Amino acid sequence: MSSSCITSADIKILKQLQRAGRMTNQELADKVGMATSPCWRRVKQLEESGVITGYQANLDRRKIGLGILAFIRVKIYSHSEEEAKLFETQVGALKPVIACYAVAGDADFLLQVVAEDLDSFSTFAMSVIRRLPGIKEIQTTFVLREVKPFDHLPLP
Repeated sequence: MSSSCITSADIKILKQLQRAGRMTNQELADKVGMATSPCWRRVKQLEESGVITGYQANLDRRKIGLGILAFIRVKIYSHSEEEAKLFETQVGALKPVIACYAVAGDADFLLQVVAEDLDSFSTFAMSVIRRLPGIKEIQTTFVLREVKPFDHLPLP
């Protein structure tokens, strides 16, 4: 489903599901002003087309013992597709890395990392990230306060 195929009804559904993904189909249909069957069909189409990729609970990282949030800028030596794919595969398997982005600019990748505390972050950065093959340079930025953490995508 391309973005041009998304209807205003789909947008209403998506806005509601981003706010409260656990609501029943009846609740969703009521909120978006649709009958339950068409609403259910639209949700299924949005899921099958990959617009909706899943449902999950949002957790407070601090309350589950992850007091450190950091961004690691990574430069790699080689910019070959093979080296980049190898790095992506290895980073994808690391649990403390909660997001990884290939970026343009003065770094090649931007990693979003969580850790229990500064000691565990330091161990992870120096013993795991630093030792990945092809790493030229890493630079860490620690989050002091989350001003606007991600909670939903903007929809028209």
